[in-house]
Formats: sequence, structure tokens, C-alpha cells
Amino acid sequence: MTKMTTQDFMKREEQYGAHNYHPLPVVLDKGKGVYVWDVEGKQYYDFLSSYSALNQGHCHPELVKAMSKQAEKLALTSRAFYNSVLGEFEEYITGYFGYDKVLPMNTGVEADETAIKLCRKWAYKQKGITENQAKIIVCENNFHGRTITVVSMSTDPDARKDYGPYTPGFKTIPYNDTEALERELEDPNVAGFLLEPIQGEAGVIVPDDGYLRKAYDLCKKHNVLFIADEVQTGMGRTGKILACDHEEVRPDILILGKAISGGMYPVSAVLADDNIMLTIQPGEHGSTFGGNPIAAKVAMAALEVVKKENLAENAEKMGKIFREELKKIQSDMITKIRGKGLLNAVVIKPKNGKTAWDVCVSMKENGVLAKPTHGDIIRFAPPLIITEKQLNEAMDKIRETLSEFN
Repeated sequence: MTKMTTQDFMKREEQYGAHNYHPLPVVLDKGKGVYVWDVEGKQYYDFLSSYSALNQGHCHPELVKAMSKQAEKLALTSRAFYNSVLGEFEEYITGYFGYDKVLPMNTGVEADETAIKLCRKWAYKQKGITENQAKIIVCENNFHGRTITVVSMSTDPDARKDYGPYTPGFKTIPYNDTEALERELEDPNVAGFLLEPIQGEAGVIVPDDGYLRKAYDLCKKHNVLFIADEVQTGMGRTGKILACDHEEVRPDILILGKAISGGMYPVSAVLADDNIMLTIQPGEHGSTFGGNPIAAKVAMAALEVVKKENLAENAEKMGKIFREELKKIQSDMITKIRGKGLLNAVVIKPKNGKTAWDVCVSMKENGVLAKPTHGDIIRFAPPLIITEKQLNEAMDKIRETLSEFN
């Protein structure tokens, strides 16, 4: 057989796959730690981490071991039966984050949908809102996934256009605006406030200090659930286990995904206390794969790695170094740098017809992989296991790339 090239792999995807993504022109074949290799054997620093799913790095040995061992024993039972692993996972994760109950799902958007359903159940069964009248406040430029209900509350035209009619029951306000939140909370039919502690897909939008705490306190004042989507920001990414921890806010409903499995397997989870979680009864919500034995074992191993390897602390330390080094780069294309921990973004001003996409393609040629969002923003989110030496090596490549555009 003739060995396939990068172009061959790309053409095959183009021919047989849906065209709902626009990847960088690189075909990855192997990953280990902070590195990936393409089909030609070239090594790269992964500075996207599958949108923060790979906080523990590629193919972490503890996760590979947990997954392999359980896969040989029992993979799936559905929730029609008990299995010997799920209860262990439920006890572990509720203790880890300090909640009464967990509802395990598979993907981040499934967890968001679960949180929305939980909020509405609570609204009718606990708060006493008239049936079908509950409202959930959301923020402009949010990203919670791509289901019909979630795109119904999106303000991104690409995510939303041509998917109507849209699911009702959401009120959109500006992000980082507690006055707008306070006005909407006057409505007695408001049941919840759903937000990302840092807006990732929007371009790593970090709110003002104190925003999360004030928003939480306002929700408490009006008996409204504070719902935090920590799918991207959780598991140490921002320098704390949860981004909400920066302001000592404990969400009423906590949504987790991505790095909860270290990128090994689709796992997500919704955590809440009994007064919220037990409003859903048997038959009212579920998932065939949610809470399966492989997912449970992998998630426990992934959570343990975050704690044992002090990944949140490393993210805090490396993030500060990274932003300091970015600020030293002499480039008139960089107009803004923002971030927290190892979730960072650079806003790129086009130059001589070259955009953030061109910068990312050139970075790829120099051995660092990142991806633009919204046309002019490059996100940088390497695995949290990265060392200072590795960070500096990658930084040299980023610096070299930007100098090529001067």
C-alpha cells in the first residue's frame, strides 16, 4: 500500500465527512503529554488541549491504565441495572466538589441540557412558578454547546442562524453586567442564571473581579439558582480547581465536562444538592451511556491526577509567566492579551491581509498548534502539566512566528 500523506487524509475527510468544521491543515497521529505528532512524524506543542479537555495531557498513563483495565472487565450496562463502579464514582466526585448528588452524562452540552431541565423542575416543584412560565437568564456571547435549546439562547449568528423555531424561556443580558442581572431578577418567574465564569469560545472574556460573587449574592436574594458552566474553565484550567473558586462562589448547579475525563472518553457531570437534584424522578431524564463503568473509572483517575499533580497551582504559575512573555513580544498585530491561569487569548489585528488564521498556520509550521475564534482571536490553552522549560520553548516558537509578520 502507498503511504498516505497529510493531503490524502485531508481529502478523504473532505469527501466523506460533513463540512461542519474548518480545521488547521495538520493531520495528527499520536499524542503524549504536551506534544502531538502528525502523520509525517513532525512534533508540535498542543496549545489548544482539545478546548481544555486535555488538562492532564495526552494519554496520561494513569488514565490509560484505568480505561484499559475497566474496558477488559465491563464497559456498559445502561442504567437499567446497577453496576459495581458507578456508586464509587458518585461518592468520589460529590466528596471532591462538596455536593449531595451527581447526575452523570457524556458531553458538555448534555450536562448543560441536564442543568436546564433540573432548574425548570426545581422552579415548578420547589419555587412554585406556574408551569411553563419559568425563565432562565443567560449572557450574550455565551457558548454552552450546539443543541437546539442551547443555540436558542446563543447570540452567535453562525451557531444560531437557520435553526429556528427556537426554544423559549430564556432572557439574554450582557455578560459582566450585574445591574442588568438585578433588573431581570425582579421578575418572579426567573428560576436560574446560567453563565460561564470565563467565556471561553467568545475569546476568553474574563469578567471584572467581584462579578461572580455579586451575581451569586443577587441570585440568593431573589431565590434564583446560580448555574455555572465550568466545562472549559473547570479542573484547574484557570489556576483554581473551579473558576468560581477565585471568588469563593459555590454554584447551586455545577456543570462539568471535558477534562473530567482527561480527554480519554466522553464524560460530563451535573452536581447539586438534594433539594434540587431530587426534583427529577425515575423515567424523567437519563442517558444510555451516562455513568457507564469505563467513564466512571476514567473520571476518578482524571480527577485524582488534577489533585495529585497540583495542576491548578501549575496553571496559575505558568499562566502568569505566559502572559508576561506575551507582553514582551514586539508585534503591532497584538492588540490585547487576556486570560486567567492557562486559559489565555490574544486579539490579532490584521496586517497586510494576514489574519489570526494566517498566524495560526505559521505557528503550526513552527511547531505550536492553536486555533483562532471569531476571526481575530487566538486561544492558548496548553495542557496543565506543561513545565516552565516547555513553556519557554513554545514561547520562542510563538515569538518567532509573530516576528515573521513584522
